[in-house]
Amino acid sequence: MALHQSAERTRRDLIRLSHSGLEGRALLREALVRLRRAVPLEAFWAATTDPATALFTGSVVQGIPEAATPLFMANEFLDDDVNQFRRLARGPVTVHSLYAATDGAPVVSPRYRDILAPMGLGDELRAALRVGEGCWGVLCLHRELSPTGFSEEEEALLHGLAPHLAEGLRAAVLLGSVDTAPVAAGPGLLLLADDFSVVAMTAAAQAMVEEIADWPLRRELPQAITAVAACLQRLERDAEAPYDLLPRVRMQTRAGRWLVVHASRLAGSGVEPGGQIAVILEAAQPLEMAPLVLAAYALTPREREVATLVLAGRSTAAIAATLVISPLTVQQHLKAMFEKLGVRSRRELVARLLGAHYSPQRAPV
Repeated sequence: MALHQSAERTRRDLIRLSHSGLEGRALLREALVRLRRAVPLEAFWAATTDPATALFTGSVVQGIPEAATPLFMANEFLDDDVNQFRRLARGPVTVHSLYAATDGAPVVSPRYRDILAPMGLGDELRAALRVGEGCWGVLCLHRELSPTGFSEEEEALLHGLAPHLAEGLRAAVLLGSVDTAPVAAGPGLLLLADDFSVVAMTAAAQAMVEEIADWPLRRELPQAITAVAACLQRLERDAEAPYDLLPRVRMQTRAGRWLVVHASRLAGSGVEPGGQIAVILEAAQPLEMAPLVLAAYALTPREREVATLVLAGRSTAAIAATLVISPLTVQQHLKAMFEKLGVRSRRELVARLLGAHYSPQRAPV
């Protein structure tokens, strides 16, 4: 009964928190602190994600040493294991514990054998924070090493909270803005070895890396950078990797700026095959941000198609021809979008989608 009452209080508190307008990482941080009051935890980890790729864009971590990050990244992208975030983000099951996924035999999991148990950790409860098909964040709760794992009641609590947290993370994209203060000139470049250690870094990259550090501040590289590098490795090794798995994310820095981070294998004259991983960091352009904003506004798939063509400057007739629908149907979709975005014309729609996130409104978190 005590657990039930504590869980109910936590549930109500977290639902209110999810709809309070917090920045994404701040929401995850506060949510995990409150969740810990009802669910005993040894450690936790969570991250915001780019809904297009489900790759991590900013993490919140407690109780997990930095040395474990490369191990977890390799397990997520290179191993075949249960409850991997990429599977929860795209599959029918969004919340599941390790012990339940292995039918009480966690030793069959490489993550348990090679990472968790040596760290003194046992069961873990993972969740993909999804709204429809879009995954806006992920989290993982860790228990100490013990035969007793997370209960069905605890899993049900997180399952019920996940959609609210996802809505909060999605709303954070719309509430955020990009600071127009001067930034480092040009794109930044990092060269990484296959173990994610830094080989070289430009001054511009150093400035950007310092701005996108995770919470709390850690000496390791931001986990978004490690994630795109690990994703690239998986694509190189797995010819059947999903077509939408790209080593690329759009992410917001602590100063409120939006960056695009992407990885590729360094090539060219004098570079040995299988050489270093090049990670590029650059300011996100308005058209790169538009699909993210469209997803955040909860437009239907057809409305997103219409909006994309509007952003490309297409007329109503051209949109109708491209989508093989009537001009009247196009106008109906436009009217629905105007209502959702609170605008009255195409011009205001374009300004909202391309310009609203490029004026300073929020102080750094």
